[in-house]
Amino acid sequence: MVLGFVFAFLLILLPMVAQRGLSQEEINSATTSFKLSASNILEGNLIDLPYHILQKISILFLGLTPFAVKLPSIVFGLVLGFLLILLLNRWFKSNVSLLASCLVVLSTPFLFLAGSGTPLIMLVFWPTLLLWLGSKIQGEKRPKPLYCFVFALAMLISVFTPYMLYFAAFCIIFVLCQPHLRFIVKDLPKLPLVITLLFLVGGFTVLGIGIFHRPEIIPELLLSKDFDPNYFFNNISNGFAPVFSWHHSVEGVFLSPLISLPIFALALIGLFSTTKGFFASRNSIASLLLIFCLIITGFNSDAVVFLILPCSILIAHGIKYLLEKWYGLFPENPYARISALLPLVILFGLIIIPGLLQYTYGYRYNPGVAERFSYKLSVINENVKDGSLFVFDNYDFYKILERSTNIHVINSLEEKFDKMAFLGKPEDLDDGYQLVQIFTSPMRDNSDIIYLYTVIEKEGE
Repeated sequence: MVLGFVFAFLLILLPMVAQRGLSQEEINSATTSFKLSASNILEGNLIDLPYHILQKISILFLGLTPFAVKLPSIVFGLVLGFLLILLLNRWFKSNVSLLASCLVVLSTPFLFLAGSGTPLIMLVFWPTLLLWLGSKIQGEKRPKPLYCFVFALAMLISVFTPYMLYFAAFCIIFVLCQPHLRFIVKDLPKLPLVITLLFLVGGFTVLGIGIFHRPEIIPELLLSKDFDPNYFFNNISNGFAPVFSWHHSVEGVFLSPLISLPIFALALIGLFSTTKGFFASRNSIASLLLIFCLIITGFNSDAVVFLILPCSILIAHGIKYLLEKWYGLFPENPYARISALLPLVILFGLIIIPGLLQYTYGYRYNPGVAERFSYKLSVINENVKDGSLFVFDNYDFYKILERSTNIHVINSLEEKFDKMAFLGKPEDLDDGYQLVQIFTSPMRDNSDIIYLYTVIEKEGE
């Protein structure tokens, strides 16, 4: 419980300290969410629907702020963290699952996902939820119909997240090829199977209706909006570049190294330890998930974050292997087990603390990453309380401010206001305006964000 409260506190606090600005992807996501309505849902606007609904609710209640944009990811991140603990606890002892989960949920890529106001976190959330529900069905002689019902419902909703159709096919193929799982499915009660099939048929029916109204969602679900087959291997190279960049930084939205060297070493130990008894379901699934991650990264380089799931399983295997080897040296000595606590505490402290510091300071001060996050919204909320705000780009996003503030957002100078704030440096402004103040951000470059002007009253007007 203490660890749970600490995790929740860090997940809520750290994004506001590290990723204080908004990336262009977050701006696009918030704009899409706010435009969501019952009519365009019926017209087939179903991509990442649960996430966008939650994001719209967050913006409606909290206003347009960086925290409101990021809140859905924080919520899904909290649930995902506990799902990882539950999933690993199904396959490993409690001590192993708890240690592995702590390393994963406090790692840089996980904290980034939980602090990024985009649906990217759903790419890890749905598979983790489905694997945990699947383990609850697999691990019981007579599984409860409720778990089968929730599993079918989760798979139904997940297919509207990009690449989850591939994951659904991956699950079916894995069950058919795995002798143990194939036997379990054959032995399942008829009611759960019928419920699962009905939900899957219903889900694909809804998907078919959505495709009929909006055929353009097909490449979004299966590939990406701007996918080019010629760049498949280039996407893999770009996606995995931050994973192995331990001695230099790579420009992009991900802070490199994406996976620290000690965690990578633990995962590598875990991978080798799974070669013995590879055909056990929990051993083979991590390796197959790595292959799945490689394929979807070829479609979209940002999909490399899916690596969090197979890595968490391999890290648990690595910790299990190390503990077994240590205890195997002293099978009859209780003092050896107690003395192992000290090096374990030191080891995990040297992994977790530098990871937290890297995340906290890297997203603020690493120039290759920090420049991708804009402070414009925070500066507007702090300094522009009323009047008119002229925007050069992202007009639909800033237009949301009109709902909860006294700001009138415009992108044309056809009419003048007593107070005019320009988001960016105005060009070719006539003599009817006088510069009053310039508001800046903490960024090194392009720090002048808002130019505040007042209208000059001319004689005779």
